[in-house]
Amino acid sequence: MVSTDRVLAFAAMSLLVIVIPGPSVLFVIGRALAHGRRTAVATALGNVFGSYLLVVAVAIGIGSLVERSAAVYLTVKLAGAAYLVLLGVQAFRHRGELKASAITAEPARPARGDLRTVLDGALVGVTNPKGVVFFAAVLPQFVNHAAGHVPAQMLLLGLVPITIGLVTDTLWGLTASAARTWFARSDRRLSLIGGAGGFTMIGLGLTVAVTGRD
Repeated sequence: MVSTDRVLAFAAMSLLVIVIPGPSVLFVIGRALAHGRRTAVATALGNVFGSYLLVVAVAIGIGSLVERSAAVYLTVKLAGAAYLVLLGVQAFRHRGELKASAITAEPARPARGDLRTVLDGALVGVTNPKGVVFFAAVLPQFVNHAAGHVPAQMLLLGLVPITIGLVTDTLWGLTASAARTWFARSDRRLSLIGGAGGFTMIGLGLTVAVTGRD
């Protein structure tokens, strides 16, 4: 139903977006630094669950509307592209504000239950602006409209970034939990990551703006 080339192209763009540290990544890192690897893994799991709720929302709601209306499609695409550029500009301008002290501000204490940790991660995932824009504006572009079953295609394609996100978020968390001191003593490292991420987001926004629909 979904061709291999579309899946690979969507996977490549998903990876480009997911590797950029955003609210979800910083949240996973913060929980890892405060509570360790168990909490980091549970948080990452909750985050991808929340993100997939966005996929479901797009597939059964916004996705169908976008499919039927070229005007709505263009509006969503351009609005999403503009917001991605805005996020990129803001990320670059405020890269110096990514302080290690900010993500380690939560005092060390025993982690709450795993279920509550997963729910916390899900809340961050479902309210992540980058995820909302990505799934609403980018996901519909990789659907084969001629093949039909558009919602099912979206649900299937949505598993691609979810899988990538689970792996990368878990790696971020495990790395942070194993290298707390390394992160905590260098604001410059976080600043460089934020600046590179800003430029990447701007490039992605411009790509979304000029990409058409089959």
